[in-house]
Amino acid sequence: MRRPTRYAAVFLTALALLTAGCSGGGGASDAGRITLRFQSLAWQQDSVAANKQLVAEWNRTHPDVRVEYVQGSWDSVHDQLLTSFEGGEAPDIIHDASDDLADFAYGGDLAELGGLLPATLRDAIPGASWQTTTFGKGVYGVPFLQEPRMIIANRALLVKSGVRIPTADTPWTWEEFQQSAKKLTGNGTYGVAWPLKEPVSSTLNLSLSTGGQIFRRGADGKVTVRFDAADQAVPRAVHDMVNTDHSAARATLGMGGSDTLPGFFGGKYAMVPLGFSYRQQIQQQAPKGFDWIVLPAPMGPDGNRAQGVSPQTLSVSEDCAHKKEAVRFIDFLLRTDNVVRLAKGDWMLPTATAALRDPALHTDQNGWSTGTALAPYLRSAPAQSVRGYPEWKDKVATPAFQEYYSGAIGLDELRHRLVTDGNRVLARYQR
Repeated sequence: MRRPTRYAAVFLTALALLTAGCSGGGGASDAGRITLRFQSLAWQQDSVAANKQLVAEWNRTHPDVRVEYVQGSWDSVHDQLLTSFEGGEAPDIIHDASDDLADFAYGGDLAELGGLLPATLRDAIPGASWQTTTFGKGVYGVPFLQEPRMIIANRALLVKSGVRIPTADTPWTWEEFQQSAKKLTGNGTYGVAWPLKEPVSSTLNLSLSTGGQIFRRGADGKVTVRFDAADQAVPRAVHDMVNTDHSAARATLGMGGSDTLPGFFGGKYAMVPLGFSYRQQIQQQAPKGFDWIVLPAPMGPDGNRAQGVSPQTLSVSEDCAHKKEAVRFIDFLLRTDNVVRLAKGDWMLPTATAALRDPALHTDQNGWSTGTALAPYLRSAPAQSVRGYPEWKDKVATPAFQEYYSGAIGLDELRHRLVTDGNRVLARYQR
């Protein structure tokens, strides 16, 4: 996403204040009551309802600290936060994703939470998840929901084709996935639709299964971009499905996940790789009698099922005047029963170990158990702590991957752009 200039930030800050209807920094209202603004990025109907219900429950039981719910948007959150931090009007409690936090954490915009988090909350979430919000020696967010990437498939087409149907215990390899897509292609049906309007995070996260890293941190702490054989494996598989096997629909490369669903329901695509939360839309929108199944993402060599994730996070603004109270609200929001409500509302997985054991998340219905079985293999996304990642993603990697997947450029040109152009971008952030 394009960053606003300082001059544009003044205008955007004013606009943000008008649309959010709030003023900066948690403060005290009548009778000394503290008011905190919580900006939520919940967007699915059940998720918005769950968040608003929990805010209302907090306000009923904590009359001394009132929380105001502010609706944000995933589409614009980075630029909106950048503007609000610069203008001193950031929300007190910030809902975001861990791969968006690095610049704000290193820039001093987010509060360091290590000394504020209660032990019960810290112990509830595994260390691997805390790594996603740790920058330097500080913790700048609480990771609470995570979303593996799955394959949503038309069960009837899979059965008819005779392909082996993978399970969480026995996923396809990437080679088997490509072969299955070819078998599923024909009679007006493509084996797979790759919705890659935003190709970077899905490519990087799936590449962990083949040993890909993209970003390497040297002994001096500086990060550089590399694009070696392990990093190339997943991009080459996608490219070959589109341009060599013709088992993937070229038209879907510019689509978002939701855009592929009508074609999926109509039998145009047999499989669609999507985030776990898309199951809600499929369950709500699928025609009556449409039989769909949730499959695990392909595994890499030696059974490697690792997959990168960027958990949803809750952070506190450094400018918040009442950080302890803000953390108290986060602790309330993420109690086991509450975070299960949030996970079910967003159709995602909680990071907390106890919440992940909830029986409601282990049912076979709508593929919950398949997703939950992948939780042990989820790892911190490769871009997690890379300063300058948003600019590298928007200005370098997104157009480069889009052109490569469509066949407009080859692998050598893709490597040149990601590495040469990419390292120029990252170098500016690491001087």
